[in-house]
Amino acid sequence: MIRRLLPHPLLTPVLALIWILLVNHFSLGHLVLGLVLGWAIPLFTLRFWPQETPIHRPLVLVRFVVVVLYDILVANLVVARLILGRPRRLNPVFVALPLDVTSDLAISLLANTITLTPGTVSAELSPDRRQLLVHALSADDPEALAHHIKVRYERPLKEIFEP
Repeated sequence: MIRRLLPHPLLTPVLALIWILLVNHFSLGHLVLGLVLGWAIPLFTLRFWPQETPIHRPLVLVRFVVVVLYDILVANLVVARLILGRPRRLNPVFVALPLDVTSDLAISLLANTITLTPGTVSAELSPDRRQLLVHALSADDPEALAHHIKVRYERPLKEIFEP
């Protein structure tokens, strides 16, 4: 019964928090509206979710979110320094990133995390879903960039969503 009324219990507070961040103002009304949206969106989109989303290591998920938010902040500063400093020193590259994650959700979150981090963009997923093409605004060592993405983003996603 509770599962029918609250199909994704972790998503509800996350959506409420996102709502508060989007309106950039905290009040009781916005909190209630965020909670209502956080309840209604998963409820009304339930038929579009192919299966239950397994989260095997919730604490790793929390750590992953903190790491991504920190990396976004730092990457903003690095990109600003690159653009405002010496744009001629940019070294744009494409990096073929071999994937260890196999689930649709993990691949999607990895690609979105890369794109959310300023200075990098997920460009293409190979048809066999084993390789992701990533564009970096500036990278002197493409192998180091690939290793960085695999360690900071892909490895935790594999722990969280794949047994």
